[in-house]
Amino acid sequence: MELEPGREALVRVAVATLWTDPGATRPVDRPALAVPSDTGGWITGMDASQRVGDCVLSQLLLGERVLVTALHPDGWARVVAVQQAAPRLDARGYPGWLPAAQLTPATPAGGPADPLVVDAVSTGLRVTPAGPVALPGVVLGTRLHPAGPAVDGWRPVRVPGRPDPLWVPEADVTELPATPPTADDVLAVAARLRDVAYVWGGLSGHGIDCSGLVHLVWRRLGVTLPRDADDQAAATTPVPAGEERPGDLYFFARPGRGIHHVGLVTAGRGPRMLHACYRQRRVLTEPLPPDRVATLVGAHRV
Repeated sequence: MELEPGREALVRVAVATLWTDPGATRPVDRPALAVPSDTGGWITGMDASQRVGDCVLSQLLLGERVLVTALHPDGWARVVAVQQAAPRLDARGYPGWLPAAQLTPATPAGGPADPLVVDAVSTGLRVTPAGPVALPGVVLGTRLHPAGPAVDGWRPVRVPGRPDPLWVPEADVTELPATPPTADDVLAVAARLRDVAYVWGGLSGHGIDCSGLVHLVWRRLGVTLPRDADDQAAATTPVPAGEERPGDLYFFARPGRGIHHVGLVTAGRGPRMLHACYRQRRVLTEPLPPDRVATLVGAHRV
């Protein structure tokens, strides 16, 4: 099968970066465009200013579905990321561009209804149990379909675009929760991403932005939220001032402008949050400084 406009495809690399336009990519972006992609190497190879360029829209994880809307002869595909809601941009999902080589045609689902989810911040999929790594950099929140029982601490999993199963350490995957996550669950996942680099449009344990952090934490726990902060606010329930509790979301906006930032409410004296901070270029927990308090427009609950 080949990719076709109007049909769905699956991401076949560990992390695929969604771009505003093929012409927006830079020489420093080559590791993110490769097959397999090297998202960790891409991020470490950029300086702080390059990590916040506006050429990146979002990122997609291994196995994530897209609708292909156009294929260009230069090797790029225009897609809609149907598992990342972005109602202001496209009712179908988040639109953007991917290298076509990072996709494989979707086939009828043949795996279990309840996939495994990666619980490690990053892991590698191997050709055989404890064998050579075939697909490095598979990240937290990625869903993998089991291909059989565990063998000596390794699970075989189906991977898009590959005829044979790959193997993941059994300790790096888990089942999706059967019940709604608690605040402790949410904050425990988020805390494991502390000190991850801030990357505009990032959606992985290699690098992440503020709304990407919220989306990814809840994705790991089996709950799908929109990709961007303003859409996350619209999809969640406002909480009266002073009644927020750990695990809720703080949203921020400047006067007369839309929401531009989101963080997770944490416990402690005074308002505190865990967030991907543009200013300090990393994920951290901190009390809200005065300028954050001045732009706080509300707390919401998922």
